[in-house]
Amino acid sequence: MLKKLRTPLYLALLIPALLAFTDFLTPIDHVFWNVRYKLNQHPANASTVIVELSADGEHLDSATVASPRLARVLEQVRRQMPYRVFVDAPVKYGADVAGDRQLGKTIKDFGSGVSLVVRSQSVGSLDHEFTYRDFRMPPRALSDVAPVVVSVWNANFLDYAVSSPYSVKVDGKDYPTFAAVLAGAKAGAQETFEPDFLVDPASIPRVGEDSLLSGAYTPGLLTGRTVVVTQAGNAPNIGYFGKGRLHPLAVDIAGASGLAKPFALSLGQLPLLVLVWLIVRAGSRMALRRRKVALHAAATAVPFVLPPMLQLIGITVDVGAAILCLCLYGGARVWQLRVRRVQHTSTSGLPNLLALSAHPFEVGRDVIVAVIGRYEEILATLPKDLHGECARQIARRLSVGSGIEAIFNGEGGHFAWTEEARPLEMQLNHLEGLRALFSAPLQIGAFTFDTNIHFGLDRNEGLDAQTRVNSALASANDALNSGRSVELFEAERLAEASWELSLHARIDEGLRNGEIWLAYQSQWDMRRGEPCGAEALIRWNHPTRGPIAPDAFILQAERAGRIDALTYWVVDEAITAALALNAQGRHFQMSINLSAQMVDKPSLVANFAEIVRRRNIDPRLLTVEVTETSSVRNRPAAVQNLSQLRAMGFRLSIDDFGTGEASLAYLADLPSDELKLDRRFVSKLLTHDRERHIIRSTIGLAHALGQTVVAEGIEDEATYRALLDLGCDVGQGYFLGRPQPFAEFCQGLLKMGQRQSGVV
Repeated sequence: MLKKLRTPLYLALLIPALLAFTDFLTPIDHVFWNVRYKLNQHPANASTVIVELSADGEHLDSATVASPRLARVLEQVRRQMPYRVFVDAPVKYGADVAGDRQLGKTIKDFGSGVSLVVRSQSVGSLDHEFTYRDFRMPPRALSDVAPVVVSVWNANFLDYAVSSPYSVKVDGKDYPTFAAVLAGAKAGAQETFEPDFLVDPASIPRVGEDSLLSGAYTPGLLTGRTVVVTQAGNAPNIGYFGKGRLHPLAVDIAGASGLAKPFALSLGQLPLLVLVWLIVRAGSRMALRRRKVALHAAATAVPFVLPPMLQLIGITVDVGAAILCLCLYGGARVWQLRVRRVQHTSTSGLPNLLALSAHPFEVGRDVIVAVIGRYEEILATLPKDLHGECARQIARRLSVGSGIEAIFNGEGGHFAWTEEARPLEMQLNHLEGLRALFSAPLQIGAFTFDTNIHFGLDRNEGLDAQTRVNSALASANDALNSGRSVELFEAERLAEASWELSLHARIDEGLRNGEIWLAYQSQWDMRRGEPCGAEALIRWNHPTRGPIAPDAFILQAERAGRIDALTYWVVDEAITAALALNAQGRHFQMSINLSAQMVDKPSLVANFAEIVRRRNIDPRLLTVEVTETSSVRNRPAAVQNLSQLRAMGFRLSIDDFGTGEASLAYLADLPSDELKLDRRFVSKLLTHDRERHIIRSTIGLAHALGQTVVAEGIEDEATYRALLDLGCDVGQGYFLGRPQPFAEFCQGLLKMGQRQSGVV
């Protein structure tokens, strides 16, 4: 159920439904209705006429009107025999006693046909109790002879009128609202009603004060009609949808027009939201595209067509939630379609690997991924417009050879498909046959390429489709890297996959909590028979997996791009140890291993210089051991970096000399100070004459080049003495000292010296 609620369809219902109980949807409704009322308005009912008191000439007070002046206007209105009169003008009462008496007499002469309008002096919410201070109430002498009606409007966040009650309580007394009295309406099913903003306020008949008193207006205009005598500026303007800010009298007349309709009902946000969502839901379940499009089009039209139609009969429906529902669902669907189009189609136009793993595989199917060697180089050679053709030609060969139509294309020259499982031997022979198809070169336009193809095979039917595709992909990459034709993915590899893939994060954690630490193995001056240095060796004691071999996690750190941080941490820790050892008054050399991945980086020399400056150590106390530069991408840059380190004072050591890249050519390239004999030669020194001659020759060559020779892997006294006889300079091995934590190393250093002094 929770999964269903997170789908775009249900989120498009839940989010607007929750927001419907807040004010967040008000801006959507405001924009909708403001545009709606701008587009279509009708003239006002001619039964109401406005008499506007002048605000110019001798009548300078625009907020109040003098009592004798109002009396003259009302008397002139009375002579026209109106149906009823509303006085919407605050009176300046008490300044002219004779005028006050005249006004009172005029109002009495109207009988029950006159009402006094008082307006709220602020615009906003009606959710508070009103007091007389909120209104400019008429004097007692007038309110005793004419009923009082009030004009108050609830407004939205932009002070646009939205609703009014039928009556309000002011200091405990009920007063009917002006619009309700104009319409002759009593409280209905709801406590409030809404204006009919379709009324064009400019079309309300108006007569100016001067025209009234001079008789310069259409005869009979006031006869039998409702007349509102108003004074500009007697209340703050309020927003009128479609017209902007106007005197609230226009809203009162629109309110009366709204009450004249068959209904005065506001349904809020939820009914339209539910209706639109049900139509969208029905459309999403349609199998036929025509019907789906028709229902979705209907759902889009409903919020823009139905509310204006209902408003014509007095039913108001808020549209914000429904419009938000459509936006959320439409946006989510567009995004899904875009993602699906991007994910399920490669640049070649072939479906990609995500499309392959989108559905479960049938029982009895093998997943095969083919990878083309040096594919990126092929694409780099081809013009961009031929990249797709290259992938399609490869896919066609695979399709012909495998008999499978659907070949899926991934990045980096990967092509995948599934086919019926055969016995393993038959399947391997089949893939070898596919490989033979690529012995013929590819002809792409004017370009010809030889191709080298390798396969990854997954047969683990108990796994999900995505895992099986990724397994075959990993196997294909392994086959390419190892040079094998086919690599079979075994399920046991998955047990270690999560550990290997998260190893770089675990390394960071290990550095923080002390699981990763440095051990120090002593190096001995063989002529003097005393320790002269140490090699810093990284160790990892995992709380659940126990000790982890350095080669394993260092390789993963290199792959994950974490080797730089790990190396600089080792350098910092080793410097701390070197400073402590040399503080005892004797020269003590500290050796540090440098990854081949770092030796050609432009930042290497600057970073080492910064560490030396920050730690204030003589670089001559540090030996940088370098080995296996076959993975260095820029060998000239590596040689330049190492030369600069040596110029700064660092000693350079060629580690594991005689194996891998640590050959004579390596010795010629690098400006080194030290050679380290690999333990594989040292271990056979006493039993194999060939290794003994190699060691003797290497020591002689190193000394001729001014190099110091360090022998690794000295496990016993006899090997130690034999190396000493051959002229070896420095020894290292379990016989001389095992790798230890720094505290134990310092404690045992003196004891080892005493023990070895008897040797020499």
